[in-house]
Amino acid sequence: MMADDGRRGDEDERGPGAAHHVYVVMEVLFEKLNVLNYEEEVLTKHHMRSLSRHYFVSSPYLASNPGEQFFMFSVIAAWLINAAGRPFAEPQEHDEPNATVANVLAELRAFGVKVDFPPSKLKSGSGEHVCFVLDRLAEEALRRRGFSFRRPIYPSETTEEESVMEADAELSLSRVEEELIEEADDEEDVMDLEALKLRTTHTEAEPSSKPDDILESTVDAAEWNLEVERVLPQLKVTIRTDNKDWRVHVDQMHQHSDGIKTSLKEAKSYLDRLQEDIGKTLEKVSSREKYINNQLELLIQEHRGAQAKLSQARERYQQASGGVTERTRVLAEISEELERVKQEMEEKGSSMSDGAPVVRIKQSVTKLKQEVVQMSVRVGVVEHTLLQAQLREKSLMTRDMHATGPPEPAPGPFS
Repeated sequence: MMADDGRRGDEDERGPGAAHHVYVVMEVLFEKLNVLNYEEEVLTKHHMRSLSRHYFVSSPYLASNPGEQFFMFSVIAAWLINAAGRPFAEPQEHDEPNATVANVLAELRAFGVKVDFPPSKLKSGSGEHVCFVLDRLAEEALRRRGFSFRRPIYPSETTEEESVMEADAELSLSRVEEELIEEADDEEDVMDLEALKLRTTHTEAEPSSKPDDILESTVDAAEWNLEVERVLPQLKVTIRTDNKDWRVHVDQMHQHSDGIKTSLKEAKSYLDRLQEDIGKTLEKVSSREKYINNQLELLIQEHRGAQAKLSQARERYQQASGGVTERTRVLAEISEELERVKQEMEEKGSSMSDGAPVVRIKQSVTKLKQEVVQMSVRVGVVEHTLLQAQLREKSLMTRDMHATGPPEPAPGPFS
């Protein structure tokens, strides 16, 4: 098993057939599920379709639905756990996959199975680990029900020649009997095979009374021929071919071999003639090619010389075109500078010819005069305000002097 050998992810150590081992495990699991009668106990209950022999195998060649496969895996795993004697809740489609996987692995460990792979390997619903889990659970369920697979009992062996001779004899006798019975049923007279056997046996058992004498027939030849013609349809035995018989396959192989040999002889003759014709045609083509090459040698040399001159002319043209491109760029720059100078000259000439500057000067003078008048008004207002403030201050001082008396005169120089 996968968990027992401890090499489940190492393909190199497991060998080249490890990739196909999962198919074998799935087929064994399918047989175990059939023994457990999973169709009636699981599929019919959940209205599911029957599984294929490789349903849980993850393969690019098998169309799969991960969601459907995971739900099928969880349902079958729950059923197997219950069948193995442990209670397990039946999963639903909306259940959390991680929780379902964890519960299944916990039950698997409870059975004593070693699990050495991550739970995420089971979320896809298919693959090597899914088949391994279901196989071990099915094994526990079979052990619970007391079922075990036994070794097959093979019949006694006989030699190959004896078995072939016995089989041939039985097959030939059975075919002859069947054909004779069918032919006899079609005719009016029914042949009794048992009577024929007894008659043949009785004839062989009774020795001739006169073995040394020559027996002469007294039957008329014409009547004998008529009797033979009458019973000829009954004596005709046709053996129906069985497609499963190895002799039929051998005869077909011989027929196909003879047909292949005959066809090979005919095809070989045709191919030989075709080879001769192709060889003659190739010789003619090669001779014509040599003749044409000899006739056109001068033209070919002239053509080569013309091609060399053409390549030189192209090189010179490329060099010249490079110089033209540089000069064109310089010309464009000079033209752009010339246009700029012309535009400046036109602006200066237009400004000198018209009176726009004088008008602008007059407007500026007028604006300055207005600003001077405004400044004068503001200065007058400020001076008036200052004068009023001085007069108010002087009047206040005079009032204070009359209220307190005349001030003492200041001492003079002669006092």
